[in-house]
Parts: sequence; C-alpha cells; structure tokens
Amino acid sequence: MRDISLIIRRVWKSAFMFTALSVLIVSTTQAQDVVEGRKIFKDKCSSCHQLDRNSTGPALTPKMNELDEAFLLKWIKNSPALIASGDPQAVEASKFSPSEMTAFPNLSDDQIKSVIAYAKVGEPKKAPTGDEPTEAASEGVSDFSIAGIVAIILISIAVLVILGRAIKMLERLILQKQGVVIVEEENVSLAVGVRRLFKNKKFVFFFILCLIVSLGSFGWMGMWNTGVHTGYQPVQPIKFSHELHAGTNKIDCQYCHAGAFKSKNSTIPSVNVCMNCHKSVQATEKYNGEISPEIQKIYTAIGYDPATLTYDKTKEKPVEWIRVHNLPDFAYFNHSQHVVVGEQAIRKEKGLKPEEPVCFACHGPVNTMEEIYQYSPLTMKWCINCHKDAEISGKDNAYYTKVIENHEKIKKGEKITPAALGGLECGKCHY
Repeated sequence: MRDISLIIRRVWKSAFMFTALSVLIVSTTQAQDVVEGRKIFKDKCSSCHQLDRNSTGPALTPKMNELDEAFLLKWIKNSPALIASGDPQAVEASKFSPSEMTAFPNLSDDQIKSVIAYAKVGEPKKAPTGDEPTEAASEGVSDFSIAGIVAIILISIAVLVILGRAIKMLERLILQKQGVVIVEEENVSLAVGVRRLFKNKKFVFFFILCLIVSLGSFGWMGMWNTGVHTGYQPVQPIKFSHELHAGTNKIDCQYCHAGAFKSKNSTIPSVNVCMNCHKSVQATEKYNGEISPEIQKIYTAIGYDPATLTYDKTKEKPVEWIRVHNLPDFAYFNHSQHVVVGEQAIRKEKGLKPEEPVCFACHGPVNTMEEIYQYSPLTMKWCINCHKDAEISGKDNAYYTKVIENHEKIKKGEKITPAALGGLECGKCHY
C-alpha cells in the first residue's frame, strides 16, 4: 500500500508541475493576444468605436461581454452579408447607426478573438501624472496579465503545499492501521522550513522553471517593444489644441501641414500661418480682456506687438517644438506618396469615413486630441502589415494609370526614360 502511495505521489507531483507550467505559458500567450487585439483595434476599429462610450458604433466593452463569440466572428468578418441573410441579431444590431459597418474578411478568427479579448478587458487605467497623457497606450504586457501570472505561480505553490500535507496525512493513517509506530516530527521554525523546502530538488526545479519562463516572457516583450513610443506626448512650448483647431473649428490638416500633400515631410507650420488667424483671434474673453497666454507666445516668437500692430524682426525667435513622430534615420517615408497616391487604398484598408482626412489612418483621431501624441506604433511590422493588406486600384488614380501606360510601352519596346517613371521626383535623391 505504501509503495502505491509513493508512486501516486511522484506521478502526481510531475503531472501537477507540468500542468502548472502549461497554464503559465498559456496565460503569457493570452497576454500577448490582448496586446495584439489592442493593436488591431487601434488600426481598424477605433475610428468608429470606443471601448466605454457610444460613437459611430456602440461601446465595445459591454457589447463584447453581452454577445456570443460565434456571432461576433461572423459580424466582424462580414456584417453586410450577415444582415442580408436575415439574421435577426444582425438586423437588430444594424439599427444602432445608419452607417454600415466595414467588413474585415482579411482578419483571421484568432485575430478577431484577440480584439474581443482586448475589448472585454478594456484599456488599463493609469493615474495621470500631469506630464503624460491619461489615455497613453501601453504596448507591453498589461498590469492585468502580470498580476494573473503572479497569481498562478502563488496558487500553484499553495496547492503543492496543501496537497503535500494531505498526502502525508494519508500515509500516517495507513501506517497507523498497519501498526507501525509513528515518530512525531519536531516543530521547526519558518526559516528552517523554508530552507528544507529549497533543499527539495523537485520544488527548486519547478521554482527555477517558473522564474525562467516569467523572466523570459517579460524580457522578450520588453525587447520587442524597445523603441516603440506609442502614446508618447511631450510637453510642447505652446499648448496647441488639435481638438479645438481640427475638431471644433474643422481646419483642414493640410492648411497647416501643407508639405504632406506635395513632399516627403508634412512640415511644421511657420508662425506666419498661425498669424493668419491669430492676428485677430486673441481669446480675450477667457482671460478678463487680456490676450491668451498661449497666443501671446506666438506674438513673442514673431516679434509682434498687438497694441501697435507692428512687427520687430530683432525680437523674433523660433518656437522650439518637440518632435513627436520620429522615424529612424535609415527609414524613408514619403507623406505625399501616402496622402495623394495611396489615399484610396489607405482609406479602404483603415475604414475611414469620407469626411475624415487620410491622416487619421496613421496619426489617429487628431480632432479629439487636446495635445498631440503618437497614436500608432510606427514599427516596421505595422507598416508591412498595411502594405500587405491594402488593396491598390489603378482605376481613377492618375499615378497608377501612368505606371500602367509606361509598362505597356515597355512591352511594345518603345523608349522609356527614368523621368517617365518618376525619376525626377526630388525625394528620389534628397532625403
């Protein structure tokens, strides 16, 4: 009987350690799924949906917890087809908004499940410090995931201890029935007990294995997100509100960032552009008849005296804006190629509405940002995924029509120069 007990004990411990390790690895994988779901949500869903409040579409967190996963998979992949099939749940969902939800047939079931997992958990809340955005995105492992992994390890250790005591008690009962005299163990201090525990090779192996898996997971995530500055929001010398200008006043992005339409860089507007409006607009009603302190900073930078309406060039000094979106020096990005040539493909891929500028695809809903922050990760993987999924059409696109025409000439053996293929564009040589 004792031999059977010992065999069960050995097999059980090995099986339990394997199970606990499997749960730990699965929980780490699920944490990554939530992170992936957040990225997909920001790229494809956030233009119409918010997690905690209604927008063009309904608030996602309560809906994801309310609806069946099977229905959500069909709805997200192709809601128009589901509505057309007469599905009563889909027909009811379509009544929320007159805007038809964009179909996402390219998303796999696993990707959609990742979005659902993220929407159910919601955005991790961060206490504002005053120097960073309260809604800044974290691309790493969430606090919820870390707490879950730690809890699993602690519960595993507790279960091991409790079951170990239960096995010892059963063994004592068996020995008593067999008439074996049991020598009572002396009570030892906690420190001695811990030392004995760490002399147990199986416990030490399990502990080290959990430590390696945990540190390896966190280390991998840390290295993967090194240099990713999603949510970066530096304090600017002038508190320029994109929400007020692009949102409330509906000023077109390219009125200030004129370079985005015709050059590699979107360009930071000069103070002269600000003065087109702020020579008259001074927001004095908010400051007891005084000029707004932020507008006064513009006047100071350009050497403008609002009392005399004169400029003093000797007092001019540049506004030292802090760059938010900063690609590595070896990465080449051309704004005009995306804003003009690729606009149709980007709009379709990101599901932008007609009234939304194409800039939202990368920079997010700028018209809701009081102060600008980096919305997208701007990683190589993020760019490549868009380039793999976006569908290019030569119809009604002068750039691709020209490319097709030149390719036809090449097939016929006609003379084609590099200039005809865009070889005279400044960005080909000048970065």
